[in-house]
Amino acid sequence: AYLADNVPKAFDRCLDGLSRVTTIVRSLKEYAHPSQDQRASVDLNHAIQNTVTIARSEYKYVAELVTEYGPIPAVTCHVNDINQVVLNLIVNAAHAIGDVVRGTDTHGKITVRTHQDGDWVVISVADTGTGIPDHIAPRIFEPFFTTKEVGKGSGQGLALAWAVVKNKHGGDLTFETRQGEGTTFHVRLPIHGKGSV
Repeated sequence: AYLADNVPKAFDRCLDGLSRVTTIVRSLKEYAHPSQDQRASVDLNHAIQNTVTIARSEYKYVAELVTEYGPIPAVTCHVNDINQVVLNLIVNAAHAIGDVVRGTDTHGKITVRTHQDGDWVVISVADTGTGIPDHIAPRIFEPFFTTKEVGKGSGQGLALAWAVVKNKHGGDLTFETRQGEGTTFHVRLPIHGKGSV
């Protein structure tokens, strides 16, 4: 009777675990695909979902992550670089939330959204973290600038994201923040690639 009751539940858990491993391996395979020198037209919603899957270990203990993918066209870009930008933004969001929920049983929230705005696609990453203090805000895209303690951050993530979005893709990277409430970063990319708009 014990086996009849528990073995099916154990198999269900095994199948669920196998499904999760399959998803992670597929996402890793797509995420780690060798970089290409040429821009390509890609499904950004799919690429971002792979990045969200990869980043799970960074946020799962501090935040729930919600995705709100809008209907967007294929975007001409260097997809590996954009994946890295989104990964950096999610990791930073998780760290900001970690500062808020540390020592508690609560979780914050990270929201990743996409939508089309004319000839642009916008990727937004919002968090319920600490927000960015006014005196730091003008410096966050500077190389080597970090608010993290020594050994915790290189100060390269947002600087590289800025360079990839602005210089390599002709896009824009901005943010809105409220201290004690959180921050939202917006990545704007031209749909047809740099120089198309």
